[in-house]
Amino acid sequence: MTHRPEHIAGATMHRRKGEIRHMFRYGVDYVLIDPEASAPGPLLFSRNRFNLFSVHDADHGGPLTDERGPVWARQVLADHGLGDRPVQLRLLTQPRFLGYVFNPVSFWLVLEGDTLIAVIAEVSTPFGDRHSYLCHTPGFGPIERETRIHAPKSLHVSPFQEVKGSYAFTFDIQDTVIDIRILHSNGDEGVLATLTGPRAPLTNAGILGASLRRPLGAIRTIALIYWQALRLKLKGATYRTRPTPPKTEVT
Repeated sequence: MTHRPEHIAGATMHRRKGEIRHMFRYGVDYVLIDPEASAPGPLLFSRNRFNLFSVHDADHGGPLTDERGPVWARQVLADHGLGDRPVQLRLLTQPRFLGYVFNPVSFWLVLEGDTLIAVIAEVSTPFGDRHSYLCHTPGFGPIERETRIHAPKSLHVSPFQEVKGSYAFTFDIQDTVIDIRILHSNGDEGVLATLTGPRAPLTNAGILGASLRRPLGAIRTIALIYWQALRLKLKGATYRTRPTPPKTEVT
């Protein structure tokens, strides 16, 4: 069955806990696509070529500057014991806007039929680093909305958080809505990050509306990241220099 591109006009929220508290919430536009198919989409959306909105294989799958798209995701799953089970991939990501892209986090959703059995959370930073977290239960069983998957924090994401502690991931992927939560805990410190929004077909009207509501796409994302960093610095948060990134691609 052909999976037509979808639009998640949602919101992301970050809430910092600990001695210095901080919170922000922004509207954000994601698309959900079958990265291994060229299903027809609206005129203003393209795969692997320039458009108002576009998704390129060269932006995903492996270390920055060496991205291999869905071939990489399939290899990660094979390397971690999925075997030859027939699964489908979906890529949940912020699209390029007029050719420019920056994705703090994208998600490779792995489906067996209609059942979510794994997620690769692909995390990229403004410092030019990337690391991915493979989330699954023992034996690649179903991931339900109440399933909590833990992984050690491996990548320096924010200069105001240490590369210590662990993540707890939850994925509620329904037919009509997406709700993803990532909780970083490090003693009394940590951050809760969420991505929530309704699923809808990707249309030209939706793309134009998103471009007007949230102009400049990923450029806006980068600008907001630096704005929040400035706010934290002014609150007195400790700035930490970037450590050596992990040698492995996947945790």
